[in-house]
Amino acid sequence: MARFEIHSADMAAMGEKPITADILFQMGLDSACGRNGATDLVTAHKWFNIAALKGNKDAAQYRKEISGEMSPSEIAEAQRSAREWLSMH
Repeated sequence: MARFEIHSADMAAMGEKPITADILFQMGLDSACGRNGATDLVTAHKWFNIAALKGNKDAAQYRKEISGEMSPSEIAEAQRSAREWLSMH
């Protein structure tokens, strides 16, 4: 029997698709508008941050826009989460 491990629910949502900046950007949009549940600006910021680092030009602007609606501690949490994700992937 093959063993399959998923290190995070985020990766499970991506399935077999290669991780591209556009997919990460779409995940940010999904989190920002609550497409898969409640709106989560911390998670949206994380995905926009990673997407921007990977070359999506719109992601930095969206990250900046939602930052205006977040507290400094929420922004710090999003940045920590992005660093953790990047270190694992």
